[in-house]
Amino acid sequence: YSNFIDNLRVYVRGGTGGMGYPNLGGEGGRGGDVWFVAREKTTLKTIREKYPHKRFIAGTGDNSSVKALKGEKGKDREVHVPVGISVLDDDGKQIGELNAAGEKFLAARGGLGGSLATNFLPCKGQRRTVHLDLKLIADVGLVGFPNAGKSSLLSKISHAKPEIANYAFTTIQPELGKIMYADYKQISVADLPGLIEGAHANKGMGHKFLKHVERTKQLLLVVDISGFQLSTKTQFRTAFETILLLTKELELYKEELVTKPALLAINKMDLPCAKDNLDELMTQLENPQDFLHLLEKEMIPANTLEFREVIPISTYTGEGIEELKTCLRKSIDEQAEQVNEEYRKKKLLLLQTSK
Repeated sequence: YSNFIDNLRVYVRGGTGGMGYPNLGGEGGRGGDVWFVAREKTTLKTIREKYPHKRFIAGTGDNSSVKALKGEKGKDREVHVPVGISVLDDDGKQIGELNAAGEKFLAARGGLGGSLATNFLPCKGQRRTVHLDLKLIADVGLVGFPNAGKSSLLSKISHAKPEIANYAFTTIQPELGKIMYADYKQISVADLPGLIEGAHANKGMGHKFLKHVERTKQLLLVVDISGFQLSTKTQFRTAFETILLLTKELELYKEELVTKPALLAINKMDLPCAKDNLDELMTQLENPQDFLHLLEKEMIPANTLEFREVIPISTYTGEGIEELKTCLRKSIDEQAEQVNEEYRKKKLLLLQTSK
């Protein structure tokens, strides 16, 4: 992933409580807590550079005294983390997530201060090692095999400037761009490292790619109309076979990914024979069951993706780019309206049952 970091292991420890005061029954202050707070424009790389030891310890509670029988609580420690963080324990179990700026997660609780119940001795704070796992949050995630033209497409539809070259795996780290519309509406698009066959089993960039797809609202599959071949040692795949293989990789990693709303961009329509290849592909997409025999049995997905729109484009000539932007806007707006409608129905049902 080059300089991009999407996983960081850190140590957190809550503050120790303050000493109690046995003679007067005084209670020590509780130790401070360690909090993870989601902030925009924060990266895991920034955290690693700013805190190379990756240790975050909260303040100790004040001791009880004659002047203050109840000791003050220790100072909390706030750690700013990127939006889109999952917090995992050392066993890989998710214990929290932060999906919006301002959200907080209690990473380590401070220890109790000394009191009668503890023989006036303070308790140590909670301590543990946790993993901060970043999954990009975007409206649309670009999905495709290497060299399908995802980086070129992102540069055409947004202000992002990803690295573009004529060889596989140009994208070695996620790129985020925003499509700007005339009415100031913005749609975020994530270009993710190219998949290869076997990505679900962590081949190539495997899980590093697929985990970022999880938090995108919709998928935009980008497919080369002339087909795809990773190298001379691997099998050539037609555009139709490529779509099925991409679906299979998503499905094997996590079945829910295939249920996301999806659009299909057929790229490189400026190439010779592209029109004929497109006619053949559209026929295959209309009745995919009739053409599943083209692939080996183990490579056929259990469910084929249903695309809201199929848009032929050329990132070289600009053909279809505006239509694609319009289709993305329409699809995102429809999804938002559907979510709002479901929310309204849920609220109405709660009001009716409460009455």
